[in-house]
Amino acid sequence: MRKGKIRLSSSQMIILGFAAVILLGAVLLMLPISSKTGTVTPFLECLFTSTSAVCVTGLVVFDTAVHWTVFGQSVILVLIQIGGMGVITVAAAITMAAGKKISLMQRSTMQDAISAPQVGGIVRFTGFILKGIVIIEALGTVIMVPVFIRDYGFGEGLWMAVFHSISAFCNAGFDIVDDGVLFNSLMGYAADPVINLTIMLLIIIGGLGFFTWRDIYTNGIHIKRYRMQSKVILAVTAGLILVPSIYFFFFEFAHLPFTERLWGALFQAVTPRTAGFNTADLNAMSETGQMLTSLLMIIGGAPGSTAGGIKVTTFAVMVSVAAAVFQRRQNGRFFGRRIDDETVKNAATVFLMYISLFLIGGMAISKLENLPIMACLYESASAVGTVGLSLGITLELGTVSKLILIAQMYIGRVGGLTLIFATLPATKNTLSRLPVEKISVG
Repeated sequence: MRKGKIRLSSSQMIILGFAAVILLGAVLLMLPISSKTGTVTPFLECLFTSTSAVCVTGLVVFDTAVHWTVFGQSVILVLIQIGGMGVITVAAAITMAAGKKISLMQRSTMQDAISAPQVGGIVRFTGFILKGIVIIEALGTVIMVPVFIRDYGFGEGLWMAVFHSISAFCNAGFDIVDDGVLFNSLMGYAADPVINLTIMLLIIIGGLGFFTWRDIYTNGIHIKRYRMQSKVILAVTAGLILVPSIYFFFFEFAHLPFTERLWGALFQAVTPRTAGFNTADLNAMSETGQMLTSLLMIIGGAPGSTAGGIKVTTFAVMVSVAAAVFQRRQNGRFFGRRIDDETVKNAATVFLMYISLFLIGGMAISKLENLPIMACLYESASAVGTVGLSLGITLELGTVSKLILIAQMYIGRVGGLTLIFATLPATKNTLSRLPVEKISVG
């Protein structure tokens, strides 16, 4: 009698795939060859670092340039690349490179992994994604390499250009700048136009989403031909960069020289969505600025991108539905198109889930560690949104608090709905419906 095979759903394959890569990464980082001290790094710290890399977050318990060897940094970079592309996309790329056929089940899993609207053409589209990633990361490297070679010499400068190009495109926020100040990120390049502009463009391009790429590649400047989702992503992304930039320019960085002030304002508006680099002292910002940054971290980038967060489309749907209520319309709308009820329900679920994780995580860490609530909420938003910005409390956290952040990073990367669909059994739909009774809200 043959035993039945265990069949995993697409959602289960995605969450298990990410978990497997995280554990493998943690084991590799524990090897003595990974650390500059030549000793075994404790498992919890390795698990935290591996989770942060695979979930393209950037929260760290060690300065990446100081603690890890080139081997350790290479492990982190590979984990970042896998996390940014997605475990399923990487697996599909390996299968395609080996010349093997991709089954219908694998195609369905690929569809879920990159939030594709349909299975048809998914293999060809994956090839487009892979080519795009290679070209963009290579261009980022070529543009930044003269600056890093100038500062660090040819070999180290080339490695830094490659590392930061991949880290920025994948919205990871890991850096290997060793300027004598721990956890200084890119503050030494606060007024450098090449590094600022290149890192920002890589973050934005990675966060726009693969399907937005295809619309831009196919239709060029003819925006009217874009799918509604691409129009929403581009419009909301522009707004979420412009408005915070104006605030940061006039209220947070007014004391800086003009050039540094301009680059700082733009960079600080871009990096929370969801990259984690910084060119300014985050602790010197007002609590208003820190809270604005936290909100940007929670929103994140676009679906099917290298970014995390609730996604700009979820945020846009919630705003549109609220506007529909104010205007006494039945449905939210974008660019002459109605938003369907299923999308609204999914958006509300994701929004509630992320806000709950953000608040509960922040409050729990504050209570456990007896730290200021604002700093803990900032850390929580950074983990849930897979950003990596921190007010410097990561090193002070105990085991339980680190495990909370690990869970938040993991959930933030695999996606709230993916986790729900993977863990909860589907309810059978029936034709019968419960009677309606109104409940007052608001």
